Amino acid sequence: MDAVTRLEWGDCSSVGHASIDETHEEFATLVNAMLDADRARIPSLMEDLHRHIEEHFGLEHQLMERFDFPARECHVEEHDKVLASVREVRTLVATGNTEIAVELAVALANWFPGHSDYMDSALAAWVVKKTKGGAPLVLRRMKPQAAHAPF
Repeated sequence: MDAVTRLEWGDCSSVGHASIDETHEEFATLVNAMLDADRARIPSLMEDLHRHIEEHFGLEHQLMERFDFPARECHVEEHDKVLASVREVRTLVATGNTEIAVELAVALANWFPGHSDYMDSALAAWVVKKTKGGAPLVLRRMKPQAAHAPF
């Protein structure tokens, strides 16, 4: 498998918009389930992932339309490419190729953090600015760090 093999969800993943954050957490759960599943569960998980992505991207598209998000075109274009890949893999899984679904899950796990950090966080910031007049408030708990010896 590639560099990232799991999507870790936590405070550091939040973009500061409750609906987007909730759908992102669900996305991470589904991708991780596909990475961990025995091959017999892959077809069912692929259906769940497809349904989730349709809803996930639909939510973001609605927000982009409703609040006239300036970067809508490139954001939607990226979603369309991912959705096309998911649909193609879904078709292949239906013919018995479950390994391709695991490859898709790895690719999604590698793609998603960058997409969320840049595109989705920009969308969240735009929506919060339009609705609240400010930037999203994101509270992030820091992991305890090991004590460093003085020099």
